[in-house]
Amino acid sequence: MKNLNDKYYKTYKTLAEQIPFEPEICIILGSGLGDFAEKVETEKSIATSSLPDYPKSTVQGHQGFLHFSKYANNKLLIVQGRIHFYEGYSLSQCVLPVHLAKRLNCKHILLTNAAGGVNTNFSPGDLMLASSFNTINIKNELSQLIGLNTLDRRNSFLDFPSKELNNKIKAATLEENIPLKEGVYWFTKGPTYETCAEIKMISKFGGDAVGMSTVHEAVFANVVGLNVASISCITNFAAGLSSTKLSHNEVMETAERVKSNFERLVKKTIELI
Repeated sequence: MKNLNDKYYKTYKTLAEQIPFEPEICIILGSGLGDFAEKVETEKSIATSSLPDYPKSTVQGHQGFLHFSKYANNKLLIVQGRIHFYEGYSLSQCVLPVHLAKRLNCKHILLTNAAGGVNTNFSPGDLMLASSFNTINIKNELSQLIGLNTLDRRNSFLDFPSKELNNKIKAATLEENIPLKEGVYWFTKGPTYETCAEIKMISKFGGDAVGMSTVHEAVFANVVGLNVASISCITNFAAGLSSTKLSHNEVMETAERVKSNFERLVKKTIELI
């Protein structure tokens, strides 16, 4: 496993000198979902651009802040500005927010993302809880990053995603009366959207939603001992399932439409943790 403690020592040290508290829950916000950071009590916001060796997020909807916030007596680290593999960064750079969350003693991590719907029973605006992940496209890179050379590390995937966290998310949807789908999140490297042929393959092999983030973050978080869960906002039909041309604007518009349900679901989940 790569030693990120050495690689990002300056990043962590600079951050640790500024934090108002050690967070318990880390929430990484996906495209179009960044407004959640404004819906909780924030004690301090730190621009990622002020941290040494912290990669710049170049994608619309990812502003580049680490927020130290509180909600329902829980201390939160909210990452507003994801680092994507398709931006040209290495996986060790992409998992930096997860690494920092672990160094700051977080116990749980909730990963959120905007995803294309592959399952024909899904519609734009649906929220999907990840029951599993597909990592075929980055197997080699992940192996180099995490190793998995011990039995304990390999056995950590027997509860991945965290059954406990997933059950709390399901309970939150029942209490808030929010419809929730479940399915497999399939990762592609990007930077382009998937072709119609790729979507057919993904569907055939069990993928329900597709996106360009989350999986490596989830795997790394699990290996370092965080409880992991992931919620996708289905923002569009995947290629070949609709006559509409795919665009990032559609992603942002759909996320805007469902942000109320997303906010209520995340808040209730925090309350139940």
